[in-house]
Amino acid sequence: MVDELTLKNARIVLPAEVVEGSVHLRNGLIADIQSGPVESARAIDLEGDFLIPGLVDLHTDNYERHVRPRPNADWPVLPALLAHDAQMVSSGITTILDSLCVGVESSWSRSFDTLKKTLSALETGRREGLFRGDHLLHLRTEVSCERIVEEFTSVYPAPYVLMVSMMDHKRKSRGDGDTSAASEKRDSRPSQEDIDEFLKRGQEYHERVSVPNRAKVLSRLEGHLIALASHDDETAEQVKQSHADGIAICEFPTTVEAAETARTKGMHIVAGSPNLVLGRSHSGNVAVEELARRGLLDVLASDYVPSSLLHGAFLLHEKIGMPLDRAIAMVSLVPARLAGLNDRGSIEIGKRADLVRVKKAQGLPLPLTVWREGVRV
Repeated sequence: MVDELTLKNARIVLPAEVVEGSVHLRNGLIADIQSGPVESARAIDLEGDFLIPGLVDLHTDNYERHVRPRPNADWPVLPALLAHDAQMVSSGITTILDSLCVGVESSWSRSFDTLKKTLSALETGRREGLFRGDHLLHLRTEVSCERIVEEFTSVYPAPYVLMVSMMDHKRKSRGDGDTSAASEKRDSRPSQEDIDEFLKRGQEYHERVSVPNRAKVLSRLEGHLIALASHDDETAEQVKQSHADGIAICEFPTTVEAAETARTKGMHIVAGSPNLVLGRSHSGNVAVEELARRGLLDVLASDYVPSSLLHGAFLLHEKIGMPLDRAIAMVSLVPARLAGLNDRGSIEIGKRADLVRVKKAQGLPLPLTVWREGVRV
């Protein structure tokens, strides 16, 4: 453990500007920030590279690909978590809200048994200092699951849960969603009658199961200081309902309508950085670039590609023209605040020395070195 360290000759991305200078670390915290050159033989010369705060990721399900790397290949959870941890930190992400599902019936990587084993392994890893990054929890509650209330009650409150989102993947409000289940022949296009019947059945199930389950889960969160998010909102009505329920984060809105309503309600809008890097949604939803250009974006989350978080922040700056300090704040300071983590997320005196050295090469931002609480990880 190095008690003191100076990083010099860096382009330092501060909360409201970018300056050239040095940052001095002491006992895991940022002790001083100086502009201009620093003469110190012991300082690490960053050679003009960027120095940014460690990224804070509110939503990643990257762990799932490690716990089930192939169909029928169910990996031990602790080795899977360690591999996931290494990938996240090497992408510049020092604070990771692992998004674990509660109430999913069909996927082994999201099963309740896997969830319980993962919670135990996370506790072990944190206690024994096995992780490079700071792993916290985001519980994704699938309210359309018949057992969701029982399962959620059995795991919450769990240690380190900072965020809970309300998911309902059986909810369909429009006829332009996935209607493959409406037709018995997967290679044929369902008729309008098939689609209407499919949506009707989905709405009936939503009202019978999802609505009461959502209310019960939310009631168990009353009085808890925790970030609450909706998920995949399509319509203004869905966002308004979330706002009325006390939910302050609109996560992954699928339409401009939903995002605009969230903005009028004062909700924070979180979108996926893979969408921004690809230039489109892989599932036909609104493009994050469009949301950003409309001023309907507050936070990026890596979702299923860890490296996309840093890449996406630089795209906001270089492609859309957003000031770099503001773009970096969308993947560090703002998500840290939403999660209640006021000790990190920006390069400021007194905050945790979670830092990333970023070099530009071939048009890409490359995280060369990552420090967590002043220690290179």
